[in-house]
Order: sequence, then C-alpha cells, then structure tokens
Amino acid sequence: MLLDAARSASARRIHAVIPYFSYSRSDKKDEPHICITARLMADLIVAAGASHVMTMTLHSPQVHGFFSVPTDHLTAAGVLAEHFKHRDLRDVVVVAPDIGHAKRATHFARALGGVSVAAANKQRIDDLTVQVEGIIGDVRGKRVILIDDEVAAAGSITGVMDVLREEGVREVTMVCTHGIFSGPAVERLSGIPELVEIVTTNTVPILPERRRRLPNMTVLSVAPVFGEAIRRNYLGLSVGPLFAY
Repeated sequence: MLLDAARSASARRIHAVIPYFSYSRSDKKDEPHICITARLMADLIVAAGASHVMTMTLHSPQVHGFFSVPTDHLTAAGVLAEHFKHRDLRDVVVVAPDIGHAKRATHFARALGGVSVAAANKQRIDDLTVQVEGIIGDVRGKRVILIDDEVAAAGSITGVMDVLREEGVREVTMVCTHGIFSGPAVERLSGIPELVEIVTTNTVPILPERRRRLPNMTVLSVAPVFGEAIRRNYLGLSVGPLFAY
C-alpha cells in the first residue's frame, strides 16, 4: 500500500527497504499444488511500484532472483563478526545447523580469522520439529558458535544442541541475523544451560520489555549497513562490497 501511494504521488524511484523478507522461507515447491509465496510476494512488491529492493540475508540465495527489479542482497556478517573480533577463538568451531547452510558458515568462519567449521546433518519433520542425526566435523570438547540465518521456533537449535551435548560441547554461542523467537522459542532457549550467549540483529524489533528478550541476548544494529546501501544508491556509487553473494 505504501509503495502504491508513493507511485501515485509521482515518485521518480521507489526503494523498498525490507530488512527481513519473511516470505523467503517459502522458496520451492516441496508439495503438489502449493504456492511459492516468496515469488508471489516479490511479484506483488514490484507490481505495487518498487523500482529497487534492499533486503538482508534471505533464507535461500535463489530468492534474490525472484525480484524482477534491481535488488541489493545485504549481509549482517560484518556486524556479527565484529562482535567477536577481540575474543580468543583458538578452540572455537563454527557450526551450521544443516548442510545447506555450510557455505554461509564457512564464510563466517573466514571472517573470524579462519576458525574450524562443522555442520549438522538435519532433517525437518514439520514446522516445529527437526531430527538431527549427527555432526559432520570435529567439535568434541570445543567451544561452538552455532550460526543460522534466522531462528523462529528454535526447533533446529534444540535438535543440534542435543547432539552437541553428546559430543561433549559445554559452551555454545548462538548467532543469527533474524531473531524471530516465536512460539516456544524463548522457553526452549532458556532451558539450554550450555547456551552462554545469543547474538542477533534488529532486522526484527526485539524490545527490552518484550518476553522474547532473554538476559543472555545481545542485539546488534544493522542500521549502518542499510544506511550505507541507501547512501551509495542515492549517490550512484557501487554497493558491491555490501552484497551477501
């Protein structure tokens, strides 16, 4: 509606800034006769008047291609990595919650100075339940940074934590760009004693007075990333260094 209002007011260009494009989770046809909602919403955003889109850390990289207008796919990796810049990471392993996110975890591990990487072998049962069959990589006795693009009901995190606990991991830091923390997420995360810190960003508002805010949670701002992207677009400069891929 806001896009259409701007177009009706004769705006020359309309930049749709979408820090969290939630529909990107519906990115493929995994059952007959279903809607690929990410593609539908991308079409609707463009049809409403968007001439340019800025978003961050899409659930799947291919969603970038669903938009038929120029799209800046930004990353919070620099902001998240900066949080760990001055820490001792000699016995740290970055763990991806599934094989599909191993590449993203590898990029993050390089940003931390080349720490080790591992990945969980995960199978999703339904929206709230996952089954983790094991960890690919050496995590025994190590400190773990468990990184994901977003955490909603925390089913994946809980499943991975059970396996990490069996591997002798006693200290885990969870990192995610989009902290949704819906449904049973807060209860699940607060019941994990090995979880020493939760690091997320403000792509989704997490106010201190809300029940979603846990004592061990650190919320980082991605406003500088979006601000720089807007500045570069306005001045006609390259936004290449800000891209996720």
